Amino acid sequence: RIAAEVLEGQDCYRGFVGQGECRRRHARFSRTAIGDARTLRRGVDAIVDEADITDEAEALAGDGAQQMLFFAAIADGRLDEAAKKAGVTIDWRQFSSGGDISTALASGNVPIGVIGSTGTAASATRGVDLQLFWILDNIGKSEALVVRNGSGIEKPQDLVGKKVGVPFVSTSHFHLLVGMDKVWNIKPADVQILNMKPPQIVAAWQRGDIDAAYVWPPALSEIQKTGKTISDSEVIGAASVPTFDGLVVDKAWAAENPKLMEAFTKVLADAYADYNANKAAWTEESPQVEGIVKLIGGDGPSTVEALRLLSFPNADEQASEVWLGGGATRALTESAKFLVEQKQISQSLDDYAPYVNADFAKAAAQ
Repeated sequence: RIAAEVLEGQDCYRGFVGQGECRRRHARFSRTAIGDARTLRRGVDAIVDEADITDEAEALAGDGAQQMLFFAAIADGRLDEAAKKAGVTIDWRQFSSGGDISTALASGNVPIGVIGSTGTAASATRGVDLQLFWILDNIGKSEALVVRNGSGIEKPQDLVGKKVGVPFVSTSHFHLLVGMDKVWNIKPADVQILNMKPPQIVAAWQRGDIDAAYVWPPALSEIQKTGKTISDSEVIGAASVPTFDGLVVDKAWAAENPKLMEAFTKVLADAYADYNANKAAWTEESPQVEGIVKLIGGDGPSTVEALRLLSFPNADEQASEVWLGGGATRALTESAKFLVEQKQISQSLDDYAPYVNADFAKAAAQ
């Protein structure tokens, strides 16, 4: 998901060439490597020098996102241990942007990376020979459509003629337009859709300049204090196509390194199964949440809230038609069309199925 850039109010833009969420920092691993993204509470505040790359081939990279269960598996050492058993030593490093990660994947220097659904579609369209092999999270309720109290809006169809703030070319923008076109049967031209950064949405909301907004935390949490949520990306995703963060791998490299791929995916499958079976145990004082906070910063309560807003499909669901068995391909196709409409890429591909691989998830589900 993509480059996070610091904006006023210390918020970040979930922008495409990926969808980097606010408060993220980016990390890269080497083979040596495994890469991930680390969530920041105050914008991108540290970039690690990318010199002194090890002699071994870089393995993984990440561009920011709230893949909390991924972080938990990193924090407790499970991923490092699995990698070492497969002959790989992890060297965590930061990336300055998701664009850099996409470039690293394209160059072959980094064969595995964390990218969002739209960033994956963009990279595939631009010729990166990658495959999506794990869904890190379904963005779900972490992005939502909220209407201001007193706006007179009770349902999405009431948006006609109203002013709606949303960061353009973002996952929120994508789902707002998808919701209008495919779910609510509203013509976008009949709604005043305004391009606003999250801090601008909060300010306009407080002044009464807008009637509704589609956005993510912390702006989402702020406007919900004086508004009502009438839809979110979980609802729209279920009725159309979801937005998500995923792990992608260089296709040829995965074929050459099956032991690492299988071990790495199995660790994630176990972590997801544990969380989904024991969500109540993941409290702000639990070892899992404390490990995430130690790794990426923030605090227990906000981390627990972030977990609540996202959903994490188990390995069997990942391999099913819902995700890697078909749903992810449809999501990439729609994301690419959206990027063409927003003039972020010149054209989309006819088929994104070759860029999705359910085999590792199927094996991990056994």
